Amino acid sequence: MTEYDDTPGDSTRSVHAGRPPAEAYEPSLPGPVFAAHYHLPGEASGPYTYGRDENPTWTLLEQALSSLESPDAPAETLVFSSGMAAVSSVLLSQVGAGDTVVLPSDCYQATRSLQKRLESYGVTVRLAPTPGDAQLEVLDGAKLLWIETPSNPGLEVCDIRRLADAAHAAGALVAVDNTLATPLGQRPLELGADLSVASGTKALSGHGDLQLGYVTTRSPELAAAVRLWRKTVGAIPGPMESWLAHRSLATLALRVDKQAVNALALAAALRERPEVTGLRHPGLPEDPSHEVASAQMIRFGSVVSFTLPDREYAERFLGALLLTAEATSFGSVTSTAERRARWGGDAVPEGFIRFSVGVEDAADIVRDVTHALDVAGK
Repeated sequence: MTEYDDTPGDSTRSVHAGRPPAEAYEPSLPGPVFAAHYHLPGEASGPYTYGRDENPTWTLLEQALSSLESPDAPAETLVFSSGMAAVSSVLLSQVGAGDTVVLPSDCYQATRSLQKRLESYGVTVRLAPTPGDAQLEVLDGAKLLWIETPSNPGLEVCDIRRLADAAHAAGALVAVDNTLATPLGQRPLELGADLSVASGTKALSGHGDLQLGYVTTRSPELAAAVRLWRKTVGAIPGPMESWLAHRSLATLALRVDKQAVNALALAAALRERPEVTGLRHPGLPEDPSHEVASAQMIRFGSVVSFTLPDREYAERFLGALLLTAEATSFGSVTSTAERRARWGGDAVPEGFIRFSVGVEDAADIVRDVTHALDVAGK
C-alpha cells in the first residue's frame, strides 16, 4: 500500500486555515461575533471576558495565521487594528529606557517614524541599511533587531538567518516585517526570527477594503507581552474586518501565485525600456537581491519598483495608465502604482514608481504599462 502523505500544500492550508471541524448545519466559517462584553458569572476568567481582550472571530483568524506563519511548530498570533498597531506593539512592548533598537534606515517610513517616539522614552535607536546585511555592524548591546525584507519601497533583501544568528549571539530579539513577502512567500520564524509582523491590509486580505495587522511568535512570553500591550492600548481589530480577512485567506495562494507570475512578466518587459532605470524585483535573475531572496523566499511578491527620468515624466506615466489605479499600498487584486516620493520620508528619486501587480492577465498589465510609458515619453 502506498503511504499516504497528509502534509498539505500552501493552497490547501490557506483554504482550511483556522476553520473549525465540519459540523452539521453550521457554516464552514462562522460569522463575525459582535460583542463588547460576554456573560461572565463568578470569577473574571475564561476564554472570553471582555471585548478588548479576546473575540471568537479573532481567535479563528489568529489560529489561521499561526498555521500559515509557522506550519511546523506551535505559535501564537495576535491580530491588530492595522499594520502599524502590530509594529508598535512589538517595538513598544519589548524595549524601555536604556535599551537599544536597531532599525533599517530604508524600512517603511511609518516604522522609521517611531524613532523619535522611542528616543523620547529613553531608547537608543541605531539605523543601518538593509542591503549587504549592514545591520550586523550595529548589533552590539542591542535589545531588539528589526528587519524588513524585502524592504518597502526599495525591495532590498537581507539574509534573515545570518542576521538572526548574529543578533541572538549578541543577546537581541529579532522581529521581521513580513508584509511584502506574506507567510506564503517567506516564513521568518523558520529562519530564526522571534517575531513575524505584518500588515494584513496588503496582500493577506488582498482586496484593498480593510485594515489589519498581526504578530506571530513561537514564544509564549513574547505573545503575552504583545497581548498585554494590545489590551492596554486598545489597538484591536473590528470583528467584521477580522472575518473578512479570514475569508480572504482561502484565495491567498491563488492570488500570490498569480501576482508573482505577473510581477516577473512586468519586470522582464521593463528591462527593455530605455527610460526605465533602477528596476528592482527580487525574482529577476540579475537583481542584486536575487541570490539571497532565492535562498529564503518561496515566492517573490507582487511589487516591482523602477525610476523614470523625473517627477513630470512619472506623473505623465501615471496619468496615462488605463487599467492600473494610482493609489498607495500594495498587494490588492487590482494593479496599482504611485510616485512614492509624493509622501516624503523615503530616500527615493522624484521619478521613483512603486508598482503593485494585481491578478489581471499579465499581457494586459504589460500592455497598460508600455502604453503609458509611450505616452509619457511624447
